[in-house]
Amino acid sequence: MEKRKDYISWDEYFMGIALLSAKRSKDPRTQVGACIVNSKNKIVGVGYNGLPLGCSDEEFPWECDGDFLGTKYPFVCHAELNAILNNIGIDLEGCRIYTALFPCNECAKAIIQAGIKEVIYLSDKYSHTDIVKASKLMMSKAGVNMRKLKPEVDGITVSFHEEEV
Repeated sequence: MEKRKDYISWDEYFMGIALLSAKRSKDPRTQVGACIVNSKNKIVGVGYNGLPLGCSDEEFPWECDGDFLGTKYPFVCHAELNAILNNIGIDLEGCRIYTALFPCNECAKAIIQAGIKEVIYLSDKYSHTDIVKASKLMMSKAGVNMRKLKPEVDGITVSFHEEEV
């Protein structure tokens, strides 16, 4: 018997982990996940966008418009920052991060400071914004490689039906 030929690539695997992590987000509008991987293809951190520990999802706003303190923006931790903060306690120097959405300027600062050397992203839908332009400028100057994932599969289905295992 020959080995299976339709398996997913490492990039698709780790982006799949990031996308699965995003399913934990309580944000009604945007769910983003991130997965940090070391040079040996070991996952060393995972995160999704959400409120900090101890801040109730019921007590803080999820609105996108209106008075700044009445929106989610000053309170939500982005997936990339959460993945960095949730790492397994190792130095992230030389790691790569997979994220569904291109990182903002604040996450770019954390990525650079953590020593992450490559960002692999799925969507760059905010590329026209100053926030993403600043992010790209900082990462470029800091020597962080930025790469848009071009998957060879349309998607991955996860089933919890035991007969499919």
